[in-house]
Amino acid sequence: MRALLHLVQPEGCLRTELSIMRTQRTFDPAGVIFGVVLPIAAAVLTVVSVHVWRSRLPDEIATHWSGTEPDGFMNPSTSAWTLAIVIVLVGGGCSAIAALAHALLIMRRTMLMIGSTVVGLITVLHLAIIGKQLDVQSVTQVEIPGWALGVGTLVGFCVGLLGASLLRDYRERVDADSPPPASLPRASEPLAPDEELPIIEPLGAGRVAVAVLFTILAAAAGLTCWLAESWWPVAIFLPLGVLPVSLMRYELVVDLEGIHVRSLGMAAFDYSLVEVTGASVREVEPYKDFGGWGLRVKGRGNYAVATATGPAVFVTFANGQRLTITTGRAEQIAGVLNTLSSNR
Repeated sequence: MRALLHLVQPEGCLRTELSIMRTQRTFDPAGVIFGVVLPIAAAVLTVVSVHVWRSRLPDEIATHWSGTEPDGFMNPSTSAWTLAIVIVLVGGGCSAIAALAHALLIMRRTMLMIGSTVVGLITVLHLAIIGKQLDVQSVTQVEIPGWALGVGTLVGFCVGLLGASLLRDYRERVDADSPPPASLPRASEPLAPDEELPIIEPLGAGRVAVAVLFTILAAAAGLTCWLAESWWPVAIFLPLGVLPVSLMRYELVVDLEGIHVRSLGMAAFDYSLVEVTGASVREVEPYKDFGGWGLRVKGRGNYAVATATGPAVFVTFANGQRLTITTGRAEQIAGVLNTLSSNR
C-alpha cells in the first residue's frame, strides 16, 4: 500500500497527508488514563472500601474535626458517596482537561497536576479515616490522621507530574510553503558567537525570586509543622512550591529542530523550523499588551511568554498560531529562526 501511494502521489503530498492523520486525534491517551480513568477509579475505591469494611465500621463515623476533637459524624456509605462525587467533580473536573488533545499543552499539564493532587489528597485521607475507625467502640475520641494529608497530597502530585510528563501535543502542524519574507532579520553566515546554536535563554523569575519563594514556603511549612507537632505539612508545601515555579520560570531553546519553550523540563511550546513563516522583533509591555505577566493567551492561537518589558521575538507559523517571547536576544533569535527556516 505504501509503495502504491508513492506511485500515485508526490512524497510531499504523502507527508502532508500523514501529518493531517496525526493531528486528527481528539483525545490524548495519557490524558484519558491520568485525567479521567484514575479519578473515576479513585472514586470507586472510596465506595468499595466502605462496602468491604462496612461490618467493621460503626453506624456513624467521624468525618470532621475541630483541632483534635471530632465534631462531625456521618453514615459511612453516605460519606463515601459524597467524597466520590467530590473526587469526580472537583479532581476529575480539573484533570479531565488533560485528555483534550488539541488544548494548550501547558494548561493541560498544569490542570492535571492540580486535579491529581486533589484526588490523591481526598482518596488517601478517606482511606486513613475509615482505617482508623475500624473496630472502635467509640468514635468520639478518634483523632484525625494528619499524616494522610501530607501523604495524599504528595502521592497525588507525583502521579499528576508523571501523567503530565507523558502528555503529548496533538495540535495542528502545517509546513510553511515559502521562506520568511526577505525584509525580516537574518543571521550572519557563518553564525556569530551570540547566534551559535543551541540558543538557551532562561525566562521569567530569576533564581533569587525562586529562592525567596521557597524560603517563605519553607518558613510557613516549618511553622505549621511546629504547631501541628508533625511532619506532614512539609509534604503539602512541596507541591505548593513547585506549581508556582512552573508558571513563573521558563526556558527558551532555539536549535536546528526549531523553537521550544520548556517549563519544569517539559515542553510548553514546541514548533519545528518547517512550521515557521517568519520571526520579527517588537516591543512588549506584558500588562498592557497581554493583560498580565507570564504565559498568556490573547485570542485564538495568539500566545505569549511575557516576563519582561522590552524587546520580544514575534514568531508566526503556518497553522495561523503566533508566539511572542520577551527576551533581550530577540534580534539574534529572530535572525536565526528566519535563516534556518529559509534554509529548510
